[in-house]
Amino acid sequence: MLPEQSSQLLAALKRAAQALAPDAEPALTLERPKVAAHGDIASNLAMQLAKPIARAPRELAQLIIELVMADPQAKTLIESAEVAGPGFINFRLSQTALMAVLDQVATLGSQFGSQPTTKTKVLVEFVSANPTGPLHVGHARQAALGDALCRLFTADGYAVSREFYYNDAGNQIDNLAISVQARAKGIAPESPDYPADGYRGDYILDIARDYLAGLTVQASDGQAVTAKGDTTNLEAIRQFAVAYLRREQDLDLQAFGLSFDQYFLESSLYSSGQVKNTVQQLNDSGHTYEHEGALWLRTTALDTGDDKDRVMRKQDGGYTYFVPDVAYHLNKWERGFQNAINIQGSDHHGTVARVRAGLQALNLDIPKDYPSYILHKMVKVVRDGKEVKLSKRAGSYVTMRDLIDWVGRDAVRFFLIQRRADTEFVFDVDLARSQSEENPVYYVQYAHARICSMLLQGAIPESTLRAADAIGLSAPTEQRLLRRLAELPAMIHQAARELSPHLLAFWLRECASDFHAWYNAERVLVDDQALKAARLRLADATRQVLANGLNLLGVSAPERM
Repeated sequence: MLPEQSSQLLAALKRAAQALAPDAEPALTLERPKVAAHGDIASNLAMQLAKPIARAPRELAQLIIELVMADPQAKTLIESAEVAGPGFINFRLSQTALMAVLDQVATLGSQFGSQPTTKTKVLVEFVSANPTGPLHVGHARQAALGDALCRLFTADGYAVSREFYYNDAGNQIDNLAISVQARAKGIAPESPDYPADGYRGDYILDIARDYLAGLTVQASDGQAVTAKGDTTNLEAIRQFAVAYLRREQDLDLQAFGLSFDQYFLESSLYSSGQVKNTVQQLNDSGHTYEHEGALWLRTTALDTGDDKDRVMRKQDGGYTYFVPDVAYHLNKWERGFQNAINIQGSDHHGTVARVRAGLQALNLDIPKDYPSYILHKMVKVVRDGKEVKLSKRAGSYVTMRDLIDWVGRDAVRFFLIQRRADTEFVFDVDLARSQSEENPVYYVQYAHARICSMLLQGAIPESTLRAADAIGLSAPTEQRLLRRLAELPAMIHQAARELSPHLLAFWLRECASDFHAWYNAERVLVDDQALKAARLRLADATRQVLANGLNLLGVSAPERM
């Protein structure tokens, strides 16, 4: 059911409610019947009105039906309605209403399903990898989820900003620097002289060689660093190694078809004084205290779910890791992003309450649930029936680039989106490479390619397709497909609102299934030219809807396969 049709029916139900119970204030909603054969859309209005006006729900339901069916604005929309169960009303759309989706798709094309852009801003931070190694499969899941969510928000009318946060400060960067220094000095990972907490992948040797060669690297934000080649200059090694790995991560993200609007460096929070200023604000707010030489934040008094107070500044004067996180999210708020979403691994669960507590302690009226979080679980990679755990490039984990090289960008994106983020996922490399209906991305893309071939064979001009009279598309599979196409706008809104791109992936699989069922049940390229044009019009609308949905997941819609 198209959004404007839902609004039209809700308005008719509201008028019926006002006629029967002028003082009542029912919550007007529509839902799908649990059994498709029962109708297209259902309302529980009668059950809401029954108690206020002391009438039997089923009796009221029949009165509501009579009022709606007599409503001039609902007459062309509803073909029939019936009372079900304790007082539900099931409506069936008219053939004219079902056909309306064809006109909308033809008119809006690639914009079908999207809403007009508003000024409502949302910042989505995702991937945000430490610049200490190649991006792994967890980062790939974040990349797929984050980019799809940004596309969905854009389609739903938001002004979206994509942000990558580089953790370029802290112990992990120190370990990176001494690891590269060791390899530059010829110390192998197997040597007892190699740093105990050092990184051991082959990429460390690559960085060391390029450092010794005096190469220049440039990251995506334009920052260029030239290697000094001096193995005793640890700070120079650190700067070069971070820039080198930022560039490598940029190349991986480009291979994934992903770019960001903003790259934010953790180190900038220190150099700009934002961490220091945030700590001062927390002190001034009265939510901190000194104990045993450390500065603590009284998080247990802030009603954010933290179970104990947290150290902000350690005895040695250094800040704990959540302090720059608070400063960073304060920065987001001050930039005007009152809607902020972080996509991170489930191992970051403990930081949620601490960051929110720090923001609450600033007394700036920041909402308690700011920022929002999507915490994804682990991805296990299986190939040839066995789990893959190692990558020569990374040394200890499967990388994003490994997945792209094995199965291609489209399959990586679709597979990593198709499950809820908070569920563990097994990435089956062999399934992702297979050309079968068990492979979901192949199944959806094949439906699109099959339609393109069908349209080519049909050889009907676009103007003729648009003018084709589709009122005769009455076969059950045709009716089901028309209903499915009309769902896309509502599906986009739901997936964005619930931060659940997997809903769209599942819906695309169902849409492709409805198309294949129709294709197998009804001949499209028939001798009857009028019927042929009508069916090709339905096929073309399906092609456009599949392409729009795939694009929202960052997946291509091939014309040939």
